Amino acid sequence: MAEIYVSGHRNPDMDSICAAYCYAYLKNKLDPTNTYLPVRCGNLNDATKAQFERLGISPPPFIKDVRTKVMSVTRTTQDVVQTVDPVYKLVSFYGSSSRSSVVPVMEGQRYRGLLSVDEVSSFILKENSGKRPVYHFVAENFPKVLKGSFLQKGSRTTFDAPIMVGAMRYVIFCKHMDALEGSPPILVVGDREDHIRKAIELQIPAIILTGIEDQVSAKVDWESYEGVVFVSQHDTAETLRLLRLCVPVVQLMLQDPPILQSDCLFDEARDILADSEFRGLPVFTGNQYTGFVTRRCFLEKPKTKLIMVDHNESEQGVPGIDEAEVVEIIDHHRLGAAKTRNPIFICCEPLGSTCTIIYKLFVRNQVEVPAHLAKVLLSGIISDTIMLKSPTTTFEDYTAVQDLLQLGNVADMRKFGETMFQSGASLAKEDPRKMLEADFKQYKELGVTFGIGQCEVTTLTDVDDYKTAYLTELEKVRQTHALDWAMFLITDVVRENSVLLMTSMPLFERKLAYEKDGDGKFWLPGVLSRKKQLLPEILRVLEE
Repeated sequence: MAEIYVSGHRNPDMDSICAAYCYAYLKNKLDPTNTYLPVRCGNLNDATKAQFERLGISPPPFIKDVRTKVMSVTRTTQDVVQTVDPVYKLVSFYGSSSRSSVVPVMEGQRYRGLLSVDEVSSFILKENSGKRPVYHFVAENFPKVLKGSFLQKGSRTTFDAPIMVGAMRYVIFCKHMDALEGSPPILVVGDREDHIRKAIELQIPAIILTGIEDQVSAKVDWESYEGVVFVSQHDTAETLRLLRLCVPVVQLMLQDPPILQSDCLFDEARDILADSEFRGLPVFTGNQYTGFVTRRCFLEKPKTKLIMVDHNESEQGVPGIDEAEVVEIIDHHRLGAAKTRNPIFICCEPLGSTCTIIYKLFVRNQVEVPAHLAKVLLSGIISDTIMLKSPTTTFEDYTAVQDLLQLGNVADMRKFGETMFQSGASLAKEDPRKMLEADFKQYKELGVTFGIGQCEVTTLTDVDDYKTAYLTELEKVRQTHALDWAMFLITDVVRENSVLLMTSMPLFERKLAYEKDGDGKFWLPGVLSRKKQLLPEILRVLEE
């Protein structure tokens, strides 16, 4: 099962957000083998935010980009060890080739580290170099590794000790015991009374008895001994081998690997791991441990799957779209889509709204449109067609609206639309930069790069009050995006007229068919559509 994002264009308008929301719903109904997630790659404008609040629906969440993140290759495993678990448990995980090269170490539910065969190898090599090794033992680990049982548990649960075998003659044994410096040893011995008495006398931390068939025959004063007595069912050699593996795994954790955040870019995470000495790195989301990655995770770079709605050009899509796999396109704009590696489903129709296309796909696939979704689709169509007044409006948009009014139990389309548009921002009160870039589309035609923003209002009488501030900021937008020309279309949805603000471009300004009404301001009676009315006029000017 894959997660597939459904996203509109950058600086999304109402139609873009509504289309992503509704198409993800439809795809989840049609394809339960995958999960379709509606997302947005820009901020919600005020009208869209207010409309979703009015409908009691959460809008699609924001995503920064669709570049491959480390979360796409993060692994989890049931093979985990606790800090107090014996090394024996850790080693047992490496018996199968299907196992991961690293094992997470936890303390309860809290992450403590990662261990690999490298740490196990270092542990084995360290105990075979230099002086007699001293081990940190946890008494409760003895029966987890050795077959046997406690004769007595003693007063100490943990201790540091080397290992000694009581196989030599008693006199020699005593010399060795007396010659030991530092921590007293654990004694591995058979049922040898003198050796055991000496161990009790010295109060060594533990005695491991081997070769006991029925019960211990040595007559010793066990009550005077404060240490651990464990009876092993293994022979002495096997007991020695396994005893070393009773050490808790926390003793192998010499250093902590660097931490990766789940939203770290795939390439960056790969380089961090490649430059480190570790086989794997832990992955966190904030302060929460979520898994790990190993070198094998980076052999192949997965691609984020994406459906583009209300746009088809990569330049207008979510950042990182060139790294993603586009699997579908649903749109009503001119085609400028990039090449795809595989054939994909494309549904592009010259209709007034992407939501109209999506409603038709509901009908085609015989999927019921619930009332709340009908209102979302209705919002997108009414917004993009400006209450069916835009020249982009088609008969199919009219038909879709009539159906959706009934499905959504909406009595009056005009009242529904006016309420929606009145929730839009007041340009005089809002931040000019925010409003200019809220629905700003960029184009490149005939060697000229230009951008056109648009905002719907319910009056144009106050344009002169904020014109200067918006023209100043529009020039900054032009410079920021390295454009030759920048424009802002302000549309009165009630009286069906627009005002166009633009940065200075004298050569082209003179050719426009619109009436100039002061520096950088043009009057556009009857113009409602950026796509169908303004853009063709700009292209005509550029061609001439």
